[in-house]
Amino acid sequence: MYCEVYLFDVPFHLDRPFDYLCTEEIARGNIVKVPFGKANRLRTGVVTEIKDGTPPDGLKPVHSVYADRFSLDEEMLGLCFFLKEYTLSTLGEALRAVLPPGALSDAPNLKVGKTVRLNIPTEEAEALLLATGRAGIRSEGQRALLSFLIGTPIADRELCIAQPGVSAAHITALRERGVIVLSEYEMIRNPYEEYALVRDTSPIVLSEAQTVAYRKIEELYSEPEARAALLFGVTGSGKTKVIMKAIDRTLADGRSVIMLVPEIALTPQTVNIFCRRYGERVAVIHSSLSQGERQDAWRRIKRGEVDLVIGTRSAIFAPLSNIGMIVIDEEHEHTYKSEQSPKYHARDVAAYRCARHGALMLLASATPAIESFYKAKSGKYTLVPLRERYGGVGLPSAVVVDMREELRRGNTTPVSARLMTALTEVGERDEQAIIFLNRRGYSSQISCKECGEVMTCPHCSVSLTYHTDAEGGRLLCHLCGYSVRVPHSCAACGSDKLSFLGFGTQKLEGELVRTLPDMTVMRMDADTATGKLAYDRMLDDFRSGRADILLGTQMVAKGHDFPRVTLVGVALADTSLYVSDFRAAERTFSLLTQVIGRAGRAKDGGLAVIQTFAPQNETIRLACLQDYESFYEGEIALRRELSYPPFCDMVQLTLSSSDEVALAKAARRLSDKIIGKLEGEYGKQSFVVFGPFEAQVYKVSEKYRMRMVVKCRLNKLSRQLFGELLSEFATDRDTTLAVDLNPLTV
Repeated sequence: MYCEVYLFDVPFHLDRPFDYLCTEEIARGNIVKVPFGKANRLRTGVVTEIKDGTPPDGLKPVHSVYADRFSLDEEMLGLCFFLKEYTLSTLGEALRAVLPPGALSDAPNLKVGKTVRLNIPTEEAEALLLATGRAGIRSEGQRALLSFLIGTPIADRELCIAQPGVSAAHITALRERGVIVLSEYEMIRNPYEEYALVRDTSPIVLSEAQTVAYRKIEELYSEPEARAALLFGVTGSGKTKVIMKAIDRTLADGRSVIMLVPEIALTPQTVNIFCRRYGERVAVIHSSLSQGERQDAWRRIKRGEVDLVIGTRSAIFAPLSNIGMIVIDEEHEHTYKSEQSPKYHARDVAAYRCARHGALMLLASATPAIESFYKAKSGKYTLVPLRERYGGVGLPSAVVVDMREELRRGNTTPVSARLMTALTEVGERDEQAIIFLNRRGYSSQISCKECGEVMTCPHCSVSLTYHTDAEGGRLLCHLCGYSVRVPHSCAACGSDKLSFLGFGTQKLEGELVRTLPDMTVMRMDADTATGKLAYDRMLDDFRSGRADILLGTQMVAKGHDFPRVTLVGVALADTSLYVSDFRAAERTFSLLTQVIGRAGRAKDGGLAVIQTFAPQNETIRLACLQDYESFYEGEIALRRELSYPPFCDMVQLTLSSSDEVALAKAARRLSDKIIGKLEGEYGKQSFVVFGPFEAQVYKVSEKYRMRMVVKCRLNKLSRQLFGELLSEFATDRDTTLAVDLNPLTV
């Protein structure tokens, strides 16, 4: 017998199977070590085919097989090939996405503990305590340990050592006498284990509107083929209750469920709800967990101990069997698209897995992606509307504040008079507020008043952001992480007249603390929410009333349900409107709609104060009205006119190099190759090509970048074209070509 093996960590043009001799113990889907090249260096790979018959001469044997805990079944292996073909990644890159992090290390991150168990009957142990002389136990520590074990015959070793007067030496002494034995057991690391201690078995009560929505979802779920539905509900309509009811039905049928959330910050709220309902049947997967915790979750899932997986994007690869439903909550969010190879969208992977299992893909959002709503309107997805807030609660009213007028009145602070008044009233009523600002740091840039020089990152073509600290502050690059102390003078002209321009969450926090001394402000952004479960703790603290104002970036804007929040403030509503991207209006509308929807969820009368320098902008106006369908009609008409998605696919080809001259030559060569191919064998397909031109941020981490953009329809032929380009540029030593199909930004 011999087998085909795809190697990990090979360039695109070498991503093909290699033949090796194998034994009968090797199976398709095994992760193996194989000798490769003239030096026979051991490389990791995956067995993709077992072949019978006479093997070709000169084949090398497979060296070894990884433990089967990380072997891939047929569905997971098929999913890797789907990712390879659909996203133009290598099979190794796809495998690394599917397997838990650290799975391919030589020492997998397993945790094994020890239990201490009485090796004699309890009666004999009690007699031993009473015995005197050599037959008895004179050590007080040993006696304390034995007394503890009489009441708890099997206990964790660490718990035994924690008993008063007991040490590891006492365990060793009793083990040598044969009184106790030590045995190893697998310790599963689950930081959310305590969430399941309090169980909620109360029935889910739906409103009339929710019942109608649920019955439609149940009808789709009951069909034998794969289906897709879009649960389109206004903010506060109770989509989660409808989803839980559908999950109840799916689990009751003995099938499993994946539920995706877009942000780690949303995970604790969601996990708490579902763990209290489904207990140990839930596993959680997201990037803030340690490698060991994610491996443990993966093993529990694969062993069939779990039938509900909750997590961020990577949870879509959970090795569940018999999937009945995949839920993608807040499906419009950009975090569902990977920016690392394989550059997949979780929605596409969900569709693939649902097709394999005959399952329901349930998308949910108050502001669906334009492409998703178009599919729902055209019948590819089933539209399930939910148009009213749960419990009869009204939508919050929104007030737009013209910040140009604030400046004319002499207010140069980040907080308008209207927002300050509203915050004061919230404090007087003992309620809570959320303030959203999509910019970290203190000042967005520092410039010299004398020569106009802006302090920029030496490694990237962006300005440095000022962050305060106890030592006078630092300048930080939000792209590469470069950090330097704030200089006392301009490096260009030597002037000490430096100007701090713009503001971020840090500066806004200081302003709120200064002007509202009786209110407690909690800032939640990438600078404060560090460490595992940091989001969980901060959100729990805010929900329990330890802060009056929650200030933060996008992580405070979406999906949270805080009953005491009656006010939402948006400090700068137009920051995302004027970027060079055809999705700018869609992102701004979605973000504003979501953050406005955080207000007044438990009572009537929620208020949103929207600060902007563009008060007449149609996107801002419709977001304040929470009128998605009017926004959609205008946006889809514009995209149809300009041939943007969903009426075409977009492909971005990015060249990067540390050598600007080599980059310019490679860009010309790429352009010539594309044009040549389109004039030749690919001429029958419609392509519109733009570029080459500099990327929006030309230099990142000492790499210069140029790009081309292609409008086309993605199919087998067009993917073949882009695959050929990747192969042809893979041997270029000076430049790297990356291809992103339907990228986040264009």
